[in-house]
Amino acid sequence: MKSILIKDTTREERIRIVHVIRYDKLVRDKIPAIIEATGKTAVTDKILPENMQAALDRKLQEEAKEFLESHSVEEMADLLEVLHGIAFHAGIDWSRIEAERLRKKEERGGFEKGIRLIEVREG
Repeated sequence: MKSILIKDTTREERIRIVHVIRYDKLVRDKIPAIIEATGKTAVTDKILPENMQAALDRKLQEEAKEFLESHSVEEMADLLEVLHGIAFHAGIDWSRIEAERLRKKEERGGFEKGIRLIEVREG
């Protein structure tokens, strides 16, 4: 996120200072409308399909960092939403992911018991 000031000169040579915050990142679909509703201008473009995976990867890293700093339900929900977006753009139905999660949980367990593996010894 960068903050810059722009001089906007009109025909009458009045100077208007515009405060700009640059993000250059993937945002939720309704964020531009939310920004516009506050009287600000959201400058956006559409991420090309071939760049979407990289944008989602960066968003996943951003949201994981925010979750690790707060451990809040809100940030956990943001992480989950990014995972839903990754699945959507990969053409994977969420029910398939959930079925795989449950299969692995049945086979290997979950993380409820807090078991830490210290080492494995042979012989």
